[in-house]
Amino acid sequence: MTLEQRITADMKTAMKSRDKVSLRGIRAVKSAILLQKTDGSGQELDGDGEIALLQKLVKSRQDSLDIYTKQNREDLAVTEREEIEVISKYLPEPLSEAKLGELVEGIITKTGASSMKDMGKVMGMANKEAAGRADGKSIAAMVKAKLS
Repeated sequence: MTLEQRITADMKTAMKSRDKVSLRGIRAVKSAILLQKTDGSGQELDGDGEIALLQKLVKSRQDSLDIYTKQNREDLAVTEREEIEVISKYLPEPLSEAKLGELVEGIITKTGASSMKDMGKVMGMANKEAAGRADGKSIAAMVKAKLS
C-alpha cells in the first residue's frame, strides 16, 4: 500500500470518528503529496520520495514549534506538536543511538575513512542508509564522534 493510499484510508477513518487533530495532520500530508505530484516535473513519488516529503513536513513543523516555544505561544505550539505526532506515524521506526553508531561504524569500515577529511564520504553513505530513520544532525554528530 502506498503512502497516498494509506493517507486516504486514514483520512476516511478520521472523518468518521470526528478526530480533528488527526484529520488536520493527515490533510497536511495529503496536500503535500498532491503538490509533489503536480509540480510539473513528471516524476513519480517513490518510497524514498515519500520519506523525504514526510521528513520535510516534520522538520518545518519542528522549526515552527521551536519559534512558538521561544515566544511563549503555547496555543500555537500545541497545534504543531499534534501535527508532528500524526505525521511521524507514517515515517519508519527511528534508529536508536546504538544502532546508529553501529551503522556509522560499518560505513567507516567499508569506506576506510580515518579522519575528518573523509566525513563527506561517510555522511553521504550514512544519509542514504539511514534515510527516514535518523535526522541529519544526529548522523553528523555520530560521524564526528567516530572520526575524531
